[in-house]
Formats: sequence, structure tokens, C-alpha cells
Amino acid sequence: MPLFGNTFSPKKTPPRKAASLSNLHLLDRSTREIELGLEYGIPTMNLTGQSLKFENGQWVAESGSFTGDRREMQRLRKRNQQLEEENNLLRLKVDILLDMLSETTAESHLMEKELEELKNHSRRRK
Repeated sequence: MPLFGNTFSPKKTPPRKAASLSNLHLLDRSTREIELGLEYGIPTMNLTGQSLKFENGQWVAESGSFTGDRREMQRLRKRNQQLEEENNLLRLKVDILLDMLSETTAESHLMEKELEELKNHSRRRK
């Protein structure tokens, strides 16, 4: 027996039963989802009066909510496409100008080299 005594001695808990007492595990999946509320449905939200739903990894406007803005979206898409085409044309022009610049620079270096050779050749003759 310890000097101060062992005042804390919890009782052992009885072992748990292997099977659950709930009968929910006997139900099929669809019934369990209905009973437990696991069917959440499609996530939706409302922003500035426009209803959006989450489908296939993207937020999509629900039908009928973009009646007035549909024309605006089409106009913006068309403008975006025009700007992309203009951007591609400008990139092509920049590439052509860079090619022309490099060609002119190479020709200039060749001419400078030929000029130096002619100067050296003329100095040797004198």
C-alpha cells in the first residue's frame, strides 16, 4: 500500500459491441441520403440579382436570369475576339520587324567588316 494512497482508480469501461445498434446501416444508400440529409444538390448563389449555379466545375447563370445582360455578354465576347485578332496581328508585325532589324544589323556588320578590310588593304599599299 502506497504511503499517500491511490485516490484515482477509474473503472474499466466495458468493451464495445461490434455491431451498431442503429438500423441505418441496413438501409440502402439512397434511403440513407434522404434520412441523413446527405443529398445537398447543386450549390447556388445570388449575386446582384443574378442567380448562379455550380456545374461541371464552373459557375453558370441559371436560365432566365441573364435576359438583359445576354446582349452585353455577346457584345463583350465579340469585342474580346476582335482584340485577340488585333493582338495576334500586332505580334506578327513585331516578329517581322525584328527579323528585318536583325537582317539589317547583320548586313551593316558585314559592310563595316568589308570597309575595315579595305582600309587595312589600302594602308598596306601606301
